[in-house]
Amino acid sequence: MVIPSLSLPQDELRRITGVLCYEERLLFLLLTLRQPDVEVVYLSSMPVDTAIVDYYLSFLDDPDEARTRLQMISLGDPHTNPLTVSLLRRPDIIARIRSPLRRATGAWMVPFVVSEHEERLAEILGLPIYGPATALAHLGSKSGGRMIGEEAGVPMPRGFADLRSLTEVEHAARALSPTSKLMVKLNNSYSGLGNAIVIKDERPLTACHTSFSAAQETWTTFAEKIAERGAVIEEFVDDLHLRSPSALARITPGGAYDVVATHEQILGGPNGDVYQGCSFPAHPEYRAQVGACAEQIARVLAGRGVVGLFGMDFFAVKTDAGYRPLLCEINLRIGGTTHPFGAALLTTGAAYDPVTGTLMRDGRSKYYVATDNCTATRLRGRTPGEVVKLVHDRGLGFDRESRTGNVLHMLGAVPEFGKLGFTSIGDSAEEAAALHRRTLLALSQQPA
Repeated sequence: MVIPSLSLPQDELRRITGVLCYEERLLFLLLTLRQPDVEVVYLSSMPVDTAIVDYYLSFLDDPDEARTRLQMISLGDPHTNPLTVSLLRRPDIIARIRSPLRRATGAWMVPFVVSEHEERLAEILGLPIYGPATALAHLGSKSGGRMIGEEAGVPMPRGFADLRSLTEVEHAARALSPTSKLMVKLNNSYSGLGNAIVIKDERPLTACHTSFSAAQETWTTFAEKIAERGAVIEEFVDDLHLRSPSALARITPGGAYDVVATHEQILGGPNGDVYQGCSFPAHPEYRAQVGACAEQIARVLAGRGVVGLFGMDFFAVKTDAGYRPLLCEINLRIGGTTHPFGAALLTTGAAYDPVTGTLMRDGRSKYYVATDNCTATRLRGRTPGEVVKLVHDRGLGFDRESRTGNVLHMLGAVPEFGKLGFTSIGDSAEEAAALHRRTLLALSQQPA
């Protein structure tokens, strides 16, 4: 059962265009229906367009048969409450979910993120959750990430954690002197929207030049969030050759752990720290080091009882001896790199090779570039089916023989916002990047 509820700080999510359609990011899990013994129940706040479901099933050998093992269940609720909160108020839908679960063996709940709401739903349905218990959620906060990083022996920027007031942040900023450029990060935030960069001088922080990653944020509103959620402060890593890799790891209920991917993050926003997309894999100059750090962190988290798929963000800093990774944060949830990885893995039938750090299929590596934020005025008012056809007609769709091409996602945001995401898969990094550029151009250019 897939429950893609955005049980995260709602003030930040409201700033994301078409955020309700982010519930579609886990639709790549429909591709697991290629296994004949798999059934999928997929929940959503609003109905997912039939053309979108058809699109994902088209990747399978027998879409019609797979459809018999799929239930798409919508609450028909466009309101701003997280999906799970709304679902808990709908005993009729819960009863409908129970029916396929009764005949299933080995059923699991797969959430976007685990909160007390997902745990309550799992208790009602009698399902185990593939994700970390809320009792361990603090390990995925910015403060928890620093604690785990220290325990794992992974390098991090200088900083202080567990700050609960603006006064504590001020004291920590003075302790980091003579560093003049600092980053304050809320403990629980999404896509970098809880960050603030401060150019520190002798004045109080509130009087210093500050750039907030979230629009319309002020020190007044930010201080309230610090008191509510807690924060960390770190020296700002400012380097001409700075890179921003990340890693994905998984921990099974038995405590086994492994790293399944590394990525280069594509960042934007006013501070260059808001997630926009990614490319796979991370740069070869530091791919192995990032993977090794991620494995150390996964080992510690597995020892703490964490279960599920999770991400880690790093800085890669240029040194005389090469690049050195620094842990930025740990995200104990589905992240922006999860659905591109899942889409590439399930469409190509490849497997991650820890030696090369790439996806391998028939002795050939697979690469990809992905975006969450392709927005074009010309797409507004189009249907998801029309966009799928446009991509196909331009020769940019997925080729099942070569196992290269595009996998689209978040198509539900097209009609109202002209926005979607896609993952461009190639047999080389250059091929994937070129395909990605051609696709962006095809989707954004006005017809002749």
